[in-house]
Amino acid sequence: MKRLAMAATAASAVAGSGQAGGLDRSGTPIEVLFEQGNYAEVSFGYSDPELTGVDLLGNPIADVGKDFSVYGLALKGNFNEKLSFAIILDKPYGADVQYGGNPLTTLLGGTLAEADSTAVTALIRYRTGERFSIYGGPRFLKADGQITLSGLAYGAANGYNVQLNEETGAGFVAGAAYEIPDIAFRTALTYHSQIDLNFNTVENFPGPLPPLFTGTTSSNTPQSVKLDVQTGVAPKTLAFGSVRWSEWSGFTIIPPALGSNLAELDDVVTYELGVGRQFTDKFSAQVSVSYEDGGSDSLVSPLAPTNGQTALSVGGKYMLSEKVSLSGGIHYTWLGDAVPETGTPDTPRASFANNGALSGGFKVGFHF
Repeated sequence: MKRLAMAATAASAVAGSGQAGGLDRSGTPIEVLFEQGNYAEVSFGYSDPELTGVDLLGNPIADVGKDFSVYGLALKGNFNEKLSFAIILDKPYGADVQYGGNPLTTLLGGTLAEADSTAVTALIRYRTGERFSIYGGPRFLKADGQITLSGLAYGAANGYNVQLNEETGAGFVAGAAYEIPDIAFRTALTYHSQIDLNFNTVENFPGPLPPLFTGTTSSNTPQSVKLDVQTGVAPKTLAFGSVRWSEWSGFTIIPPALGSNLAELDDVVTYELGVGRQFTDKFSAQVSVSYEDGGSDSLVSPLAPTNGQTALSVGGKYMLSEKVSLSGGIHYTWLGDAVPETGTPDTPRASFANNGALSGGFKVGFHF
């Protein structure tokens, strides 16, 4: 099973929605580091979330989840038999939420959150022998966004807007892996550090002539730890799973003039379990399920109106030639019911239930 070619589902890199699992969208992948030989890949994913509900005045809330796409690039090469490298570009975090409705007659009408990010990770892997290796390297992130608080739920802040201008930061990745090639076994433990960001900020408060305030908003991406395990369980059959923890509870956005945290999220633990099968020399497929528990209660930020998720992914991989592969798949997510709240103490403002997201993607890989 040393060269068991399993399906690589590009859709699995697409989160079920822009809000599931904090603001995660890519899952900070590093799997390219374990490809054999020299390798490059390009991937694309698209997600169509459906997030509907009703506010507690009885006003229906149309779909607030905007469609979004992600892409990725990766390159892996070998310096020698023991030393290799990988460069990974991905879109790790994001948000696209917008509430319709009149802000003067609905609780959340006009509320908006937009965020975008791009990361570049450079990794070096050193093999101490056939089975054990260590890896690590720097990670650079660029991010920006904006938030609007709108609707009767925000009282005097109805109409407030903050612009978080583009900022960059740096962190690191570190990990270790153990492999038994004869049975296609590999376990890898990977740590991503948090990345601190200091956004130049413009705040616009409501009023006949809204005053503008400029300053700096400190924030950070979450640190995370992921354990991946895979093993051959039968000829041409591979079982795999993972557990990933992300510290979203440490993530804050507190604009200096407003002085309140606009992003209160819970830590996220994501579990995945799946099986892959090689059907022919050219075609293989896989199916997996993933699960994220909700928070300690159903109360959430209106900017992330979901609470936990369960997802199903199905994908396949076809070898176009000895060196070129095409992978693709679909990913459906059942999003947990949630109750958006505002104020201190927390006051329920709406109810979201029976929502989901459909995602799809593809990846082209090249060995050279």
